[in-house]
Amino acid sequence: MPRRAFNLPNMLTYARILAVPLIVLCFYLEGRIRPTDWWRWAAFWIFIIASITDYFDGYIARRWKQTSNIGKMLDPIADKLLVSAVLLLLAYDRTIDKWSLWAAIIILCREILVSGLREYLAALKVSVPVTQLAKWKTTLQLISIGFLLAGPAGDAILPYTTELGRALLWVSAIVTLYTGYDYFRAGLKHVIDE
Repeated sequence: MPRRAFNLPNMLTYARILAVPLIVLCFYLEGRIRPTDWWRWAAFWIFIIASITDYFDGYIARRWKQTSNIGKMLDPIADKLLVSAVLLLLAYDRTIDKWSLWAAIIILCREILVSGLREYLAALKVSVPVTQLAKWKTTLQLISIGFLLAGPAGDAILPYTTELGRALLWVSAIVTLYTGYDYFRAGLKHVIDE
């Protein structure tokens, strides 16, 4: 494997992928080993650190001219794995349910559809660049999920942490819908032309 695959930006991306099973483990242990809040906070901090790597891997890659094909491929996959896995865990433990579950479904559907579109367009040698709004969408998703991960443990310190997380999840779902529409509008002309 080339040395470029192990540069710092890619190592940060790998760390973000490895954070997913660690967060799952925290949720698994939460109901089995006391104190339960400790595991919730552990999942929260792992998620926060993983989310910060999302900013720094791209910044360092551009700044130090360490971009690579594997990094370009794995970065969006790492983002989607992190967001999707945690949303599923939050649905499983009912931190998000009823109406807030629809926001999570919107986010998950958009991510799957846009990934499929990007893969199809890549086969046509068409690149759809990431917009600034799509970067804000990811940031909003990560912030809302952070509040939701703190959830009941966070409510004890800052009242309405969970409710704030649910409200922000809906805001990010609306932005997610718009950016998804934007990608499909840009990509659909290539699909129709083909």
